[in-house]
Amino acid sequence: MNTKTPPSGTSSLLKLYLGRGVLAVAWAAAFASAHDPIDALTIILLVVYPLIDAVSSLIDLRAYQYGSEGRLTLFNGLLSTLAAVGVGLAGAGGPAAVLHVFGAWAVVSGAAQVLVGVLRRGPELGRQWPVLIAGGLSFLVGIFYNIQAFGEHASLDVLSIYATGGGVFFIIQSGLLAWRARRSRTQTV
Repeated sequence: MNTKTPPSGTSSLLKLYLGRGVLAVAWAAAFASAHDPIDALTIILLVVYPLIDAVSSLIDLRAYQYGSEGRLTLFNGLLSTLAAVGVGLAGAGGPAAVLHVFGAWAVVSGAAQVLVGVLRRGPELGRQWPVLIAGGLSFLVGIFYNIQAFGEHASLDVLSIYATGGGVFFIIQSGLLAWRARRSRTQTV
């Protein structure tokens, strides 16, 4: 595990978290008005969301390629790419099929996010509470989605809430990183 974070890495991570958060909230707003019925636009949006995560993972990997953290980030990027394909295909099967795929992805990627957050808990990157909370909630919500998919009234409404929550947590984490970086600069001057 890397215990020293390069200053450019902190700045890159701050921008990445902010961009990822804003994109997630924007996606949620678009998806909230376009998911019923499941049509071509819905499927495109379903594919785009995990691709945002996949691209974010690859950008993250460029800044932080260290040991198990880098392997987890790479794994999450590959998993998100597979999830994009999976939800695209599941769209033809209706809301229950989409919830199963999305839920499985949320469980595994949430667990990976928690592990990366734990590995990043240090003096340069802070406690990572928003990332840890978002990963933990993703894990739990993914289980809920799979349970909901077995019910009679499976609905994709919940995906906008999921994306909004995750986006807000990433925006909060970027704000905390900015505050920490500013505080470090003023203490070293």
